[in-house]
Amino acid sequence: MLAYYKCYAIDNKGGQIMARPTTKDDLLEAATAQFVKMNNIIESMSKEKQDATFLFEDRDKNLRDVLAHLHEWHLMVQKWYTIGTVKKIMPQVPGEGYTWRTLPDLNFEIWKKYQSMPLEEAKQKLDESHLMIMSLIEKHTNEELFSKNVYKWTKSTTLGAYFVSGTSSHYDWAMKKIKKHINTN
Repeated sequence: MLAYYKCYAIDNKGGQIMARPTTKDDLLEAATAQFVKMNNIIESMSKEKQDATFLFEDRDKNLRDVLAHLHEWHLMVQKWYTIGTVKKIMPQVPGEGYTWRTLPDLNFEIWKKYQSMPLEEAKQKLDESHLMIMSLIEKHTNEELFSKNVYKWTKSTTLGAYFVSGTSSHYDWAMKKIKKHINTN
């Protein structure tokens, strides 16, 4: 199923993982593959398991929380992109009143925001925001995505790094949580 990955790394448990994308094609491929893989894992779960509360201690208490978290991060990346790349002003990254050191606080606020959203709506919103992020990636060249100092707002990193973090890397994080839930009886 994931045979079209171009290059692999081996994790410390002997499993294959894709190297962090460094080109537009690799980014699109990784984001798509990880999104499909994550959704295949979810679809393999019974409805009861999808709706069940996680049996391990975590900020995210269920599948809805994980999917809503991914969706909100897509929206945040889109907001930074629009403010920084389109409007050419400095966005508040990661969010107004937050720093990378206070990220747990921001993530907790995201968790609270989506507590009344049903799982099916979270799935739909994530599908929509994934496509939106993919369309933003499509608009750019390799150089715009992976060269430093192209966009002032990305500071010492690249635009592509923000998209990698918001897609394939974040999907990998989600799959680890989902697999832990599946394997916890």
